[in-house]
Amino acid sequence: MSAWDAWIGREEVRTDRIDDGLASRWLATLDRAAPGDNTVAQGLHWCLCVPDASTAQLGADGHPARHDSPDSFLPPVLLPRRMWASSKVEFFAPLILGEAVSRKSRIISITEKSGGSGQLVFVDVAHETFGEAGLTVREVQSIVYRDAAASDAPLSPPVVGDEAFDASGWDSHRMLVPSAPLLFRFSALTFNSHRIHYDLPYAQDAERYRGLVVHGPLTATLLLDLARREIGDNALANFAFRGLSPAICGEVLHLVMRAQDYTIELGAFAADGRHVMSASAIKKV
Repeated sequence: MSAWDAWIGREEVRTDRIDDGLASRWLATLDRAAPGDNTVAQGLHWCLCVPDASTAQLGADGHPARHDSPDSFLPPVLLPRRMWASSKVEFFAPLILGEAVSRKSRIISITEKSGGSGQLVFVDVAHETFGEAGLTVREVQSIVYRDAAASDAPLSPPVVGDEAFDASGWDSHRMLVPSAPLLFRFSALTFNSHRIHYDLPYAQDAERYRGLVVHGPLTATLLLDLARREIGDNALANFAFRGLSPAICGEVLHLVMRAQDYTIELGAFAADGRHVMSASAIKKV
């Protein structure tokens, strides 16, 4: 029997509405125009039905504190460092501007592992987002909890080296530099107060990152936007991503894509070729 058996199958339901203000702020954050109809683009579901714990209920890292009670959706894993490791997303129908939405979340597995970086706990959460006409998005999100970083641990990721990213072999390539305002806006859209995204002393001293960390779902959103630029709005049937290495605010990020028939491969890379995120997608038939 696992210490976390009581959390397997635990559920919560949240509600929201896709109003003009949210949609406009999301588009402004990504420097893009609205779709030509009343739909919203793929990726905005990460800004809906977000946790709304009060400020007094936040933990030291800025995330809602976890505790051993029926009111705590996520288990009270003692490991302090939390990351959004990966997601697998299915898109069934576009979300519609102005409609009410609900999201049903369920914990489907909790797995403890030991690795080179110490103890790890993986929590897989299934999310189903419903619009007024039914299911629109299904996602399985994997959260990983890790040991605290040693106070003298080298800052990560390594300083950008002399090598240059080679975009040959990719069909599409976009280069950008994630800025502090971009990180701030995405944190605001997702109501994410994890301090690694805005508190530089905390990111460096407590979690031993070299700078402010670009949100994993922000990088994933930028990859979805690259696909949108190439094949149009709401064109994907599914999308999956895995974080491989932190992207750092203020440093060049290369976004790339290549397609073969309906299968799409995407990736995010640092300036020297360090692989930040791998992703894949299937176009709608």
